[in-house]
Amino acid sequence: MSDRGRLVYSTGLGSICPGCGWPDKDCKCSSQRAASDVIPKRIVAKLRMEKKGRGGKTVTVVDGLPNNAAFLKDLCAELKRACGTGGAVDEGLIELQGDLRDRVRHVLAGKGFVVKG
Repeated sequence: MSDRGRLVYSTGLGSICPGCGWPDKDCKCSSQRAASDVIPKRIVAKLRMEKKGRGGKTVTVVDGLPNNAAFLKDLCAELKRACGTGGAVDEGLIELQGDLRDRVRHVLAGKGFVVKG
């Protein structure tokens, strides 16, 4: 046998990402880049209350925020501290335990965000 292997069959035609080795359309590097996007000057935050799928528990959801992991983590910590409740960051939105829309609206407006809902 020779030292060189030979390609027998391949369906992976096209461009491969040099960073992660995945095809360009499924590149894992792009999902990491999206977590560090720049923060726009005008942020429109959307507030809503959800109960569905949580065993009847009420959750305040802040959506429409920039997809920046560090920004979301810091904002979530500030909102939890201001409201005195627990919460988490989940896929580009912030979830806070309880119906806290009025308090959250006041804190976000104080930071200069446009708040809807």
